[in-house]
Amino acid sequence: MKKILIANRGEIARRIIRTAHRMGIATVAVHSAADTHAPFVREAGQAVPLAGDRPYLDSEAIIAAAHRTGADAIHPGYGFLSENADFAAALKAAGLIFIGPPESAMRVMALKDTAKAAMKKAGVPITPGYQGSDQSLVRLQKAAEGVGYPLLIKAVAGGGGKGMRAVHSPAELQDALMAAQREGEAAFGNAGVMLEKLIQRPRHVEVQLFADAHGNALHLFERDCSLQRRHQKVIEEAPAPGLSDRLRHTLGIAAVTAAHAIGYQGAGTVEFILDLDTLDEAGDPAFYFMEMNTRLQVEHPVTECITGQDLVEWQIRVARGEPLPKTQDELAINGWAMEARLYAEDPDAGFLPATGTIRTLAFGAGPGVRIDTGVEQGSRIGLDYDPMIAKVIAHGNTRAQAIDRLVSALDATIVDGLKSNRAFLARLADHPAFRAGEVDTGFIGRHLASLSAPAECPAPVLLAAALGLGLPGDAPTASLFGALPFRINLAHEPQVMLWWQGDAHAVSLRATGPDRWRIAGLPGIGEVAARRTSRFGLAIDLGGALLPATVVPQPGQVEVRLAGQSWTLATRPPRTADAGTTQAHVMAPMPGRVLSVEISPGQAVAEGDRLLVLEAMKMEHRLTARTAGTIKAVHVAAGDQVADGMMLVEFA
Repeated sequence: MKKILIANRGEIARRIIRTAHRMGIATVAVHSAADTHAPFVREAGQAVPLAGDRPYLDSEAIIAAAHRTGADAIHPGYGFLSENADFAAALKAAGLIFIGPPESAMRVMALKDTAKAAMKKAGVPITPGYQGSDQSLVRLQKAAEGVGYPLLIKAVAGGGGKGMRAVHSPAELQDALMAAQREGEAAFGNAGVMLEKLIQRPRHVEVQLFADAHGNALHLFERDCSLQRRHQKVIEEAPAPGLSDRLRHTLGIAAVTAAHAIGYQGAGTVEFILDLDTLDEAGDPAFYFMEMNTRLQVEHPVTECITGQDLVEWQIRVARGEPLPKTQDELAINGWAMEARLYAEDPDAGFLPATGTIRTLAFGAGPGVRIDTGVEQGSRIGLDYDPMIAKVIAHGNTRAQAIDRLVSALDATIVDGLKSNRAFLARLADHPAFRAGEVDTGFIGRHLASLSAPAECPAPVLLAAALGLGLPGDAPTASLFGALPFRINLAHEPQVMLWWQGDAHAVSLRATGPDRWRIAGLPGIGEVAARRTSRFGLAIDLGGALLPATVVPQPGQVEVRLAGQSWTLATRPPRTADAGTTQAHVMAPMPGRVLSVEISPGQAVAEGDRLLVLEAMKMEHRLTARTAGTIKAVHVAAGDQVADGMMLVEFA
């Protein structure tokens, strides 16, 4: 293997390039027009532009690029063509090495129903349900009665939460089936679904496995991926908390059994559901095979952290015909690792994807912190591809240390120019229940209220804001952030004006010595020691209690981050609202197609009522009323294409 063409983009392309170059292997990037100036294109040894609307799915163009550049192997990364058995077959026919599993194994695991049948035959436990080929409504309704409610509908070709619906009663079944089938067809070209018993308190635990062409197979322990929203992973960790040694060993054996059963080679992940309400005599939860991902996973860095192994290097070595670099007995768990997926999305608007140009991008650093990203300052994030900004990864000797490092890294991360889920991730990682290891897939929904932005603004937050704006040194400049909200009474005594929920706070800082300040305007806080640790970082000593803070000024406001929480304070007086009532509008959060309109002019709606359903990024998004009111006008109809920001509904 002399040259690898990477049939992917973004952070995974950069990840593969790093390992290939370290191994002395040349690389080729293929890229869309939108990715022409992306970092992975610059970092590859060669780059080939691809035309068309779906360039990363154009197998013929990718194979032609490999031949044109002299590449003898192709790494598919994850997503796109990574689990496409036809692509693997085409590469073999073209004389190219596929850095992935055999085509036959991919076909078995490509559909959830055939995968479960294979695992059942191999003796791996599967969730009770229906995986039949008869997809008629009558048969599915009868099957649902046999499975019982609540149940889960899954697209047989699905992944990432697409084509998945929970159903709690027969009255919900038909609508949920139609929605799941539509999403499955739109996302995967396959409308087939299967039904499963809905585990009420599930944990999502997956096992990383590897196999070679010499009959060897092993596992690299497990990851917990239970922190999810809409069935999409948010934070992953390795190892999984609270598992007994017996259960950990049993899951590993089950994963290796699955690999042997289908003649697997390369990297793969066997995903299991743990039923916390069904325990065996030893107190371990029952587990069921869910699916197998026949590729590298997004969350593979946490496994690399706890094992010290480079999984991309393992993939390359196996694809070259080499035996596995290690035996099972040579592998051990070292510490704990966490990964948080930093996305361009708006948590306050139901986590809808956000778009825009990244004006400022800086990541927290420190011991055990790793950042995998495919973007940089100046990159534009649109709706063409997954809106991931970065994977923030932290490794520590213990789970508590890994969490501390992850929270610290998220607190110090700066993303300016578009909305992100950074603050939500920090609150999630620092949540007491998560720190206690009390995880299951319903965690975010159950704790959503306590994961919201804080309602109170304690004095240390006001102090950090004042120090961040008023301290001399490497402070943000007015040319970058606009006029800063302080006046200088004396050269050493700035006064900072802040507003929180309409209340004004005047905080004065008087220098009393090197890095020491007497504070006025904050009851209970007298003299403090404080210094800048970075452009946005502060270290504040409150009578022996060290308070690390991140303070990010912006036009008209300042964001303060302390211990995983985030506050945004105004630095200008709030405007007085105009007298009288105002009309509320519902705007399109992204480009898409209107699937259905549930309301009409003159209709009264309550908070939370569904207004319309928008299809975007191959998923259905339900737009609901944020407050009670009366519909004044509806500006769209089912089937309409809408642009980002277009007015959809007016309230009287």
